[in-house]
Amino acid sequence: MAERSTAAVDVADNSGDKPLAAKADKATADGVDTQNGRAAGGPMTEKDGERTTAAPTAAPELHSGHKLARRYRLEECVTRVDGFSSWRAMDEKLRRAVGVHLLPADHPRARSVLAAARSSALLGDPRFVQVLDAVEENDLVYVVHEWLPDATELTALLAAGPLEPHEAYQLVSQVSQAMTAAHREGLAHLRLTPSAILRTSTGQYRIRGLAVNAALRGITSETPQRADTEAIGALLYAGLTQRWPYESDAYGLTGLPKGVGLIAPDQVRAGVHRGLGELAMRALANDGATASRQEPAFTTPEELAKAVAAMPRIRPPEPAFTAPPEYQHTTYQQGSYGRPTPPGGSTTQVRPLAPPPPPLQSRTGRALKWGVAALLIAALGLGSWQLADKLIDHGKGGTNGPNHTQTETDEAPKQVTAGRQLPITDVSVFAPDPDPLNTKDSRKAVDGNPDSGWATPRYDDFANFGNLPTRRGGSGIIVDLGSVQDVAGIDLDLFASGQKLQVRAAAPDASSPSELSQFSQPITELKDVEKKLKATLDKPVRTRYVLIHITSLPPEGADTFRGGINEIKILGTTP
Repeated sequence: MAERSTAAVDVADNSGDKPLAAKADKATADGVDTQNGRAAGGPMTEKDGERTTAAPTAAPELHSGHKLARRYRLEECVTRVDGFSSWRAMDEKLRRAVGVHLLPADHPRARSVLAAARSSALLGDPRFVQVLDAVEENDLVYVVHEWLPDATELTALLAAGPLEPHEAYQLVSQVSQAMTAAHREGLAHLRLTPSAILRTSTGQYRIRGLAVNAALRGITSETPQRADTEAIGALLYAGLTQRWPYESDAYGLTGLPKGVGLIAPDQVRAGVHRGLGELAMRALANDGATASRQEPAFTTPEELAKAVAAMPRIRPPEPAFTAPPEYQHTTYQQGSYGRPTPPGGSTTQVRPLAPPPPPLQSRTGRALKWGVAALLIAALGLGSWQLADKLIDHGKGGTNGPNHTQTETDEAPKQVTAGRQLPITDVSVFAPDPDPLNTKDSRKAVDGNPDSGWATPRYDDFANFGNLPTRRGGSGIIVDLGSVQDVAGIDLDLFASGQKLQVRAAAPDASSPSELSQFSQPITELKDVEKKLKATLDKPVRTRYVLIHITSLPPEGADTFRGGINEIKILGTTP
């Protein structure tokens, strides 16, 4: 097996210059990763671009509580290495946590870091941790980026064990697609390590440090697409085997045995998904090394992303059902807990029963019994007389007969049910953010034809409208009944099953509502629904405007999502 390059995956050689004050077990949400508790940013030789050792630069005297631009308050130093430092900070203007990279303005890499940060900020792809600000001020250069407190580093996930096949599939799919989009804009990462990959609580993978991490450490490459592709292959290999695909140990993972070269994942660990293992080998193949099936190596993230999309979809594992523990009888009885049991004796303590109280045999007791008996006889006689009187009056056509006219106090309540379909005068697309979705087909949702309707565009990768910033409010249809009506139910025929939606009504005095908060009366709860949804209210809702609000779309194909509404019927009351 030919000798392999470690430039793309950043196997740090910590035998060089030591970090100044790297903190162990930090950087969970910081843009600068750590390796085995130490900053993985020591000088090292790169195959595609040799690291230039930074000239000694006096680090600025910063401390917790220092404020940048009278806005960003530094709270905790996460990394300090090669003359720059990374902090967890608080944006006091927007009251949110952020991450900050700091360098002296005369640092040799300050110019390149500023340029990389500004280029990364222009990408605006939600799959990357966003750069929020890049400023040179008061002899300092600082880069502000998102802080994701609910995210977990891939390093921590791999420390717990290898990834399930479905999770490894999501990792390579999302990361390769994100890097494909970045390279189309001319941006490379060059430091795609397990510490640069974050998994959010919703299962989405986010990449931090695009272009910036490499600029902070002076890493360059003549073949950036190949370098990032090999790095993605290393991430997938590590996810499948919990081993680093090189001889050196890195990121808390054990490397491969020395002298054997690169071996297939299924030779490292039993039960590895064969298709994913072959993708990892083809992404890692370099200098003549090829995958087991002798297929060409991937040279760009786009080639890898297309191969992942072409393979059979790997479904998530079925949730495991845990049987409840069997009921165990306890030996505890009141007054006996903690007492030793005689050898050979029964462990069950029998509590003696108290004797029943003696019967009332005195003169007072006998008088009380006869008094109670007399009261019961009187009550039964009175009840029988009242029942007979009612039956006689009913036979004579009395006040409870058919000729009796009920007053307002004994009038029976009206039974209200959802029945007649209310006319709809107008419809519009609910889009709280700019760029409404497919407004031209909104009338098809109320044309009486369930075979046609309004549908959203197709979104890639994420069920919540592609996770686009302009679609975070979801979408849907607003129905105008023309005037305030008593709404008793709804009948929906949807574009596809699996949509997550809720039906809400505006207040009776609402005028042209367009925001979710203006639809204050819930008709149905927010939940995943089938293709047809019918609901009847116990109490009618008075409203003129009804919103069918969609927040999540079902899958339509491989990694694409789409939803919509074919037909809407609003039902009124029928006494």
